[in-house]
Amino acid sequence: MIPREILKKIRQIEIRTKRLVTETLAGQYHSAFKGQGLHFEEVREYTPGDEIRSIDWNVTARMNQPFVKVYSEERELTLMLLVDLSGSGFFGSVEQTKREIAAELASVLAFSAIRNNDKVGLILFTDQVEKYVPPRKGRFHVLRVIREILFYEPEQRGTDLNGALEFLGRVVPRKAITVCVSDFLGQTNPSRRSVDAHLRRRAVLTETLEQTSTTALRQANRRHDVVAVQVTDPRELELPDVGWVVLQDAETGQAVEINTGDDRRRKAYTQRQVDAQEELVRLFRTSGIDSIQIRTDESYITALERFFEMRLKRRHLAA
Repeated sequence: MIPREILKKIRQIEIRTKRLVTETLAGQYHSAFKGQGLHFEEVREYTPGDEIRSIDWNVTARMNQPFVKVYSEERELTLMLLVDLSGSGFFGSVEQTKREIAAELASVLAFSAIRNNDKVGLILFTDQVEKYVPPRKGRFHVLRVIREILFYEPEQRGTDLNGALEFLGRVVPRKAITVCVSDFLGQTNPSRRSVDAHLRRRAVLTETLEQTSTTALRQANRRHDVVAVQVTDPRELELPDVGWVVLQDAETGQAVEINTGDDRRRKAYTQRQVDAQEELVRLFRTSGIDSIQIRTDESYITALERFFEMRLKRRHLAA
C-alpha cells in the first residue's frame, strides 16, 4: 500500500502539471513531435489556399472541377522517459532537488502525451538500468511513472547513460520520442589530496557523454527522436563565497575541504563550467540531438515552450 504522504505529493504534481498541459502545452507537444506518417481520409472540392500538390487529377478530370486529397497524421506515438537517478540528482540548493524537477518535467510531458493518445514508458538508470516500465496509456499509468521517478530507491549511485541507451534499443525496437533527463555530470576519480581535481569533477559536465556516448547518442537518434534535458543547480555552476567548506561527491562519496573565499579559484571554477556547458551543447549538436537546459531556480515551462516553438518552426521550414 502506498503511504499517504507519497500519494499527496504525487497528487500535488498531477494538479500542478495537468493545468499547465491543459492550458498551454498539449497542443505544442502535438505540433513538436510528428506522427508515424499520413493516412488518406477523403477527397473534397478544392478551396482557395489548398496546396496545389494535393490536387487529385483523376477525380478533377472526371468531375470537371478541382478536387484535393485530404490526409490526416497517423498520430499514435510512444514517449520514452530515460531518467537519471544517480546520486547527484538528490542535490538542490533552492526549493526543489534536481530529481523533483525531473519528476515534474516528466509529468508535464507524460500528461501531454496521453492527451494526444500516445503511450508513455519509463527507464530509470544509474550506472545500471534500475527500473523499466513498459509503454502504456492512461492517467493511472502516468501517476505510476511519477511515483517511480520520485520515490524509487536506486541500488547504485553512479551514471552510465550508454547502458540505458543500449537497453532502450533492446526493449523499444520501433521509433519513439526519447527524452533523456539527467544532469550529465561526468565520472572521474579525483585524488583525495587534490582540491582542483575535485572541482574539475564537479565542473566537467560533459565527461559522461565523451565516455559513452557521442556514438551511442547518434545510434539511438537514428532509430528514435532523442531529446536531452539537462537539469542543473546554480550551486553547480558557480561557487559561493562562504569560506572553508567540506564538499562530498554524491556519486563516489569522496570528500574534500576547500576555501571558497579564494577569488581566483571561484573564477577558474566558473570558467571551467562555462566551457563545459558549451562543450556539452556542441556534443549534442554534433550528435544530431535537440537539447533543453533547465535550472532548479528557473521555470522549466519557459524552457519547454522555447523548445516546442523551435521544433514547430523547423517543421514548417521542412514542409
